[in-house]
Amino acid sequence: MNISKFVIGVVLFGALGACDTKTDKTVDRWVDRKPLSQLRAGIWVDPNGCDHWMIDDGIEGYMDPRLDKYGKPVCSGIAPPGTAIGPFKKGTPVKDPL
Repeated sequence: MNISKFVIGVVLFGALGACDTKTDKTVDRWVDRKPLSQLRAGIWVDPNGCDHWMIDDGIEGYMDPRLDKYGKPVCSGIAPPGTAIGPFKKGTPVKDPL
């Protein structure tokens, strides 16, 4: 009986989690609740040498490939592959628990 209640609870919790009511994906809705444009981005270089915009909001994180105006990846060589540079942990008072 307890296992079936647990399974039903997990299914209901998952169904409610799928009901995402956020319409504006440019706003961080966590602790400090502000537009992502107000957070500070850094650059992470992937193993292929291409750049990705990176923001660390303490508990959450955001990453997006850096693209040129034609939609092609930017591989600037700004740092060695696998390296993150810039102030990507700035712009939020939330400390990273890890």
